[in-house]
Amino acid sequence: MAKVIAKNSKLGLFLFLTTAIVAAVGTAGGALSESTGSAVEGEANVSEADPAKDDASSEAPIYKFKANALDGHEISFGDYKGKVLLIVNTASHCGYTPQYAGLEALSKKYEAQGLKVLGFPCDQFGHQEPGDAAAISSFCTKNYGVDFQMFDKIEVNGKQANPLYVYLKKSTKDHGDIRWNFTKFLVDKQGKVLKRYGSMASPESLSADIEAALK
Repeated sequence: MAKVIAKNSKLGLFLFLTTAIVAAVGTAGGALSESTGSAVEGEANVSEADPAKDDASSEAPIYKFKANALDGHEISFGDYKGKVLLIVNTASHCGYTPQYAGLEALSKKYEAQGLKVLGFPCDQFGHQEPGDAAAISSFCTKNYGVDFQMFDKIEVNGKQANPLYVYLKKSTKDHGDIRWNFTKFLVDKQGKVLKRYGSMASPESLSADIEAALK
């Protein structure tokens, strides 16, 4: 009887120690998995925020983009280094279309000081830019004397959004989709996106911010 009790005691001790070891390994493994998951999630968040960071040690991301002008030739945004940029999604048949005049006025007033106004036609809002490149060019020149750089028609929202606009939307506090035509982004001489302005912001109302960026 004493031998049986001793044997059972040893077996009980063995089972107790085995259970404790398994539990400890499981806890450590869970902690490791949670820690690893947090690290990966953190890296993903940092990657999403990178374009908005002011990293003086590397070239601003905006200078890596390229786009086709209305006449078809490719323009590298690297050509705009050292310039202040005002980037606008435009349309020919919109209630805000008269802002073309104000944009052209800004271009004429500040271009010599380093401002570049860049127009990107878009047909995603009310089908208000239905024409092709030739029609858009003719409309802008004939009606508003537009002489600033106009680019080929693009999409600014959705799966087919132009990469430039994906970047621009991530680079300001308002990360949401473009809401309508003539949304404006102001970019400083170092390539940092400074502000996003809604359609209702007239070109004239941006003068103070443009002058500050040009200094």
